[in-house]
Amino acid sequence: MIRGIHHVAISTPNLERIVAFYRDVIGAEVVYEGGWEQGSERIDSIVGLKDSHAKQAMLKMGNAFLEFFEYVNPPGAPIKQGYGVNDHGYTHFALDVKDIDEEYERLCKNGMTFNCPPPDFVNGPIRATYGRDPDGNVIEIQQIMDVDHDFSLEQTVSKFD
Repeated sequence: MIRGIHHVAISTPNLERIVAFYRDVIGAEVVYEGGWEQGSERIDSIVGLKDSHAKQAMLKMGNAFLEFFEYVNPPGAPIKQGYGVNDHGYTHFALDVKDIDEEYERLCKNGMTFNCPPPDFVNGPIRATYGRDPDGNVIEIQQIMDVDHDFSLEQTVSKFD
């Protein structure tokens, strides 16, 4: 039985910088810092890499976790700068906020860049916009405007109509 999503994992070229951003700017709580040294056959078999060595941090955000890895060996390739959310693989994760305009301004002042300010959707149950963290990963910020709205799959898919 699958109970739900526990965490999203993201590779970073600079663990200290990205943890500081998510801790100090976003407000996540660091619950674990560690990693592993090169030479663990068990971890190599899990991650599918030979002679892996990584630094790691797990951050708690409300009801979910973000896990960050900085691979010392083998070093990872950088993401394509400005990759499109239509590219295959991870596209974004969403942060639920109480006041989207306030958070948009605060995050802009702290180094996030956004595609546009949060627009108003006609009779929409949410307001949302996409931005990028210091590594260029896409983050959506969203405010649920209609707290009584049923976010069923059908209604969630059409949230931008």
